[in-house]
Formats: sequence, C-alpha cells, structure tokens
Amino acid sequence: MKILSCIKPVADPASRFVINDSRTWIKTHDLTFVASEADNYALEEALRLREKQGGEVVVLSLGGDEAAKVLRAGLAVGADRALQISDEKLRSVGEFGTAEALARAVEKDGGGDLVLAGVQSDDLGTGATGVLLAEFLGWAHATVAIAVDVDPGTRTVRVQRELEGGVIETVELPLPAVITVQYGANQPRYASLKGIMAAKKKPFVSWTAADLGLAQVETLFDTKELVVPEKKSRVEILSGTPEEAVTLLVEKLRKEAKVL
Repeated sequence: MKILSCIKPVADPASRFVINDSRTWIKTHDLTFVASEADNYALEEALRLREKQGGEVVVLSLGGDEAAKVLRAGLAVGADRALQISDEKLRSVGEFGTAEALARAVEKDGGGDLVLAGVQSDDLGTGATGVLLAEFLGWAHATVAIAVDVDPGTRTVRVQRELEGGVIETVELPLPAVITVQYGANQPRYASLKGIMAAKKKPFVSWTAADLGLAQVETLFDTKELVVPEKKSRVEILSGTPEEAVTLLVEKLRKEAKVL
C-alpha cells in the first residue's frame, strides 16, 4: 500500500506576529515553522496503516525551506521518502492552487492508494485543500476522520467521521481515496535520535511548477489588506443595589450596545 501524507508548514503559534510592509501577510523571515497540528495526526494514521498493511508512506509538502523542515521531521518519525514542491510562483496560490499542485505531484509520483491530510490548517483553517485535492485527482474522499481501516482484499477503506453533536458516522469508500483526519484522532509519535539520523539518508525529491506541468496556477482570492483589530473595549462599574444594577445593565445593553 502506498500512502501519501500531506504536511503544511505553519508559523509556530508561540511566535510574535508582525504584519509586513505591504500589509498583505505577516513577516516570515524571523518565524519558526512547524507542521500544522492536524497534519501530525494524519501522518500518524498513515504510519499506523503502513505498520498494519505494509507498503510505504510518502510525505508531501508545498513551500521553500519551511516545507523542507517539516518534511524532514516527517521522515524522522518514520515516513519512507519525501516530495517537496518548491516554487516562488506557488507561494501565495491559496487552497485551490495548492490542491492542484499537490494533485500534480501525486500523479507525477505514480499515484497511490490513499492521501491523508489534516482536517484543516492552523493558519487559514478553511478545511478546503483536502476536498479540492480529491476533486483534482478524481478520487473519493471523506473528512473529519477519527479512525481509518483499509481492506486490501476489497480495495475499500472504512472511515469513522466525527460529526456535530458527538455523532459518529461510518462510511466505506473505494480506493484510491483522500481522507482528512480530525484533531485528536490518535497520539502522534515523536522522532527518536535513530529516526533523525536515518532521515538524512532517505529519498528527498524537490519539484518546481514547471516539473509538474503547471505553466499558470490559479488562485481564487487576493489579500488586499491585513490589519490588527482595533481595541474598543471599556469597563464601566454599575452602582446601586443588585436590582438597580441589573435594570441599568439591561437598559445599556438595549440602548447603547444594541444587543437586546
């Protein structure tokens, strides 16, 4: 079985974020990048499936040095090889362009049985890339998975999905398929010293947009301006008896805040 696990590099949440001069995004040159959290659960699920079914796990990411870093971390925890899509024209293509580039990379690498990704990224959080990737590949897909079980004999995958209100839905899909994995679906493993050393010798391939046949990559939106929310909060202490304070509070909520 061949499983591809997508990893998105995102700025470490502990970083101090500063808007860039063009006000279109944050300054990234001083930031530390890590794998988006949900993608760690997807990779762990991929590794567990390989241990159960055999085959290989290929980690896949789009980006420059930050993508290379998270890919090598993926190799260190047990992935067999890495595919990097690195091209400046792909840096700000959004979910649509990212999904198209990832699909081209999957196809160039000969396809596979499963593509796993986190349910959403820690920075934009739209949850759209995995679904778009499935559409570009023409594969079946399932989202918010908390358990994945493959039956090689019937070429199907059974997925448990976590829905609203604590409802668990079980669906069965034909392979190949794309699955996005929910936060907390498992317990991701840590890289050992042996794994870190072994990662240096594992295959690592980097492709450009031209290598993938992407002469022009479409994006669905442009960022016009990024601003920090203006602080407008104020505190007012209401005096009087509890009954008088409640009456005054309701009046202010109705006439000043206009929320009642």
